[in-house]
Amino acid sequence: MDDGPDAGAEVGFATSLEPLPGGHSGETFLAGAGGERTVVRVYAGRSAARGPLAPEVDAAVLALVRDVLPVPDVLEVRRGDPGTGLPGLLVTTHLPGVPLDRVLPDLDDAGLGRVGERLGVLVGRLGLALQPRAGRFTDRRLVAEEPLPGLDALLDAAAPALPDGLVDALRAVVDDAEDLLADDRHGRRVFVHGDLDPPNVLVDPATLEVTGLVDWELAHAGGPWEDLGALLRHAPQPALRAGVLAAYASLVPGVPDDVAERAAAADLAALLDLAGRADGTGPSDDARRLLERAAGWTLPPGGA
Repeated sequence: MDDGPDAGAEVGFATSLEPLPGGHSGETFLAGAGGERTVVRVYAGRSAARGPLAPEVDAAVLALVRDVLPVPDVLEVRRGDPGTGLPGLLVTTHLPGVPLDRVLPDLDDAGLGRVGERLGVLVGRLGLALQPRAGRFTDRRLVAEEPLPGLDALLDAAAPALPDGLVDALRAVVDDAEDLLADDRHGRRVFVHGDLDPPNVLVDPATLEVTGLVDWELAHAGGPWEDLGALLRHAPQPALRAGVLAAYASLVPGVPDDVAERAAAADLAALLDLAGRADGTGPSDDARRLLERAAGWTLPPGGA
């Protein structure tokens, strides 16, 4: 694996910094210097909770996947220093294109189908990147050493943020999902982006080609259907879903007929994580509504 530039490499001093929108607003900036644009990620705020090695992990992830996926090049990486409070830093090139969520509302079925096919290829390439075991990456070696929590543990962690009735209803949903995924538990483990939704996919609005896949901070080694489940969660349009599934099945061998159901089961982990966040950093309300739908549960009159 190419580890990218040395940790002490210097880039040109930014003459302007513009906060980028999204889940890391206030931590990620579009920088300009000498006519060039770069993206500067400062590992402060909630990103600091990932530890001082987080910038090196993210840089190693980008170096690993850059030959098969459109990701930015790493220009500078510096680990954080807990002793002095200095946050970590990651500087990358700025990719062309606009976030997919800005493009989707204007597309007809033909356009949605084309985008779906390209997204299916993208997630299929990730699904071919086999890993020896599941887990989180803790340093630049990208060895999955930190185990991933199971669905039961994630539901227990999210329970304080959810109504009791919903938690009870979700117990059955989690049991069904575990049963559906049981055949996969000791099977393939693949490289997972972990947050594959339209704001993290950049496209050329004229050609609909995918120009970038960004925000890799949740990357890990996991189950084969996790990224597909996240993608389908954000693809309610039938033409978009059909394009994703057809392209994915054409690229990944042995895709079962019930892959959409397995993908939804695998995506429960991400929904429970989002629903349990109480720090305002994730779309917890949206996740809760999706969990309510999955459980067939509605808030009783006068409930909280």
